[in-house]
Amino acid sequence: MKQYGFYINTDSCVGCKTCEIACKDHKNLPVGVRIRKVREYGGGKWVNKDGFLMPSDVFNYYVSMSCMHCANPACMENCPVNAITRDEEYGAVVINKEKCIGAECKVCIDACPYHSPAFDEKENKAYKCDMCIDKLKEGRNPVCIDSCLQRCIEFGEIEQLRKKYGTLAEIAPLPGAEVTNPNVVIKAHKFGQKVDSTAGRIKNETELGFSS
Repeated sequence: MKQYGFYINTDSCVGCKTCEIACKDHKNLPVGVRIRKVREYGGGKWVNKDGFLMPSDVFNYYVSMSCMHCANPACMENCPVNAITRDEEYGAVVINKEKCIGAECKVCIDACPYHSPAFDEKENKAYKCDMCIDKLKEGRNPVCIDSCLQRCIEFGEIEQLRKKYGTLAEIAPLPGAEVTNPNVVIKAHKFGQKVDSTAGRIKNETELGFSS
């Protein structure tokens, strides 16, 4: 089985969130449900210098991500009804909505360190990125790839992406890659912080609905 994944260039991302909107539109997701989320992460402070406020160590960058389709997916390992499996053709970690027991569970949402799965209250089902398998079977890219104005996201066989871009798979505010071994490659922003850094914070927590 070939394993596909994503390359995320945080050095070029401007936080426009077009990828989020394109994903919602393609999946026809209801209000409040998003399966690609852009985290805004920043830090630094303003200091008084001779009566003027001056920036000190100020930085800011964006991390666009959805499901990482991990080698050791916590969502799949913890689902009590085996509703989450790995697609044999692309390696996508997918949810079988027929098996998902929704509000009675939500274990996948709590288990994922990336906060990737979302929940639709109306349908009473969990949602997550499936790599846009419908488009892949047509020979096309996932919608987030082609919608990105800066071409910050790339999709392909993960080993090929690693050969091309390296093996970095973590950056603050994401968890360490050793947790689930995500199938993603990240180009760090020039001010990118390590995963255990306390120099910054997620600045759009309310929008995302979580803080880490």
